[in-house]
Amino acid sequence: MGKYSSSSRKPPPKPKNRGPHAVWRGIGCLMMLVIPIISIAAGYGTINYAIEKRWFIPYELLGTPIFPSLFYKSNGLMLILAPITRIQNFYAYVIAALVYILLIGGLVSLIYAIVYRIVGPSRYGPTDAPPPNIKTKRYTR
Repeated sequence: MGKYSSSSRKPPPKPKNRGPHAVWRGIGCLMMLVIPIISIAAGYGTINYAIEKRWFIPYELLGTPIFPSLFYKSNGLMLILAPITRIQNFYAYVIAALVYILLIGGLVSLIYAIVYRIVGPSRYGPTDAPPPNIKTKRYTR
């Protein structure tokens, strides 16, 4: 209790905001859906273009996927994986899509960092001490 004020008269402190703004959460959720879709489409197009132009693609990535014999013995796994076994060049599409996910995610992160640096909050808050203004001289004997 202070000398000139009472703690009973002070309004309770406002709770601090513990999360990002709802708009940023919505944008993040949308990006989690949009970036993989764009990456899969771009990977599919890139691999088809590369095959058409006869670019070098490792032969291990081309053709239909082959699973271990244990997978073929299990009816449940083959029920799930049967659509994948019909896709020609599946491994190449997956690798290309992962590369695009990394590139697009990195680009979005870089753009977000630049925008946040420009319009984000200041480095020092109202309760921080100002940065020291010290000018040092070079030490000589």
